[in-house]
Amino acid sequence: MPLHPITVIEITFTVIFLSALFIIAMRIPKFKRNIGLYFACLITVMVLAFFLIRPHWINHQVSIKKEQLHAYLEKKYPGEEWKITRNIGRQYNPYHLVVEFDNVKGWTYIYWVKDAANIKQTGYSMPSDETRKSKATIFSVAIGIQKLFLSNDFVSFTRDPL
Repeated sequence: MPLHPITVIEITFTVIFLSALFIIAMRIPKFKRNIGLYFACLITVMVLAFFLIRPHWINHQVSIKKEQLHAYLEKKYPGEEWKITRNIGRQYNPYHLVVEFDNVKGWTYIYWVKDAANIKQTGYSMPSDETRKSKATIFSVAIGIQKLFLSNDFVSFTRDPL
């Protein structure tokens, strides 16, 4: 299983930090070495607990935020149907929720939920077919403007020098 670069960086720095802690604990005087090793072991357990608990904590927070967004959407768009998902991956913010309404197929709306009182729409995306059509329209308009400027029919509105 390939690891995401963010995960590799986190693991690398954690290993370096914990190794440095144990090296320092081994180099302190013998009468305080046990306290240093105990402290290094305690930090190691806390770091491992953090890495084990964090994904479950994020999933719990996201489920709460989905409920808050669902209540917000019910109040703002009564009678509509939608599907709430999120982008999976370390490169995506887990608290940006993706909403796709049933009556607007292909369009997705991205909402950021801080709490029930602070919900904001932060973005949207169009269906790929409409994106291609809009790019084709922009391209054809640009070609038309280029033909207009290159043709002899173009009339200049600048003054001729006297």
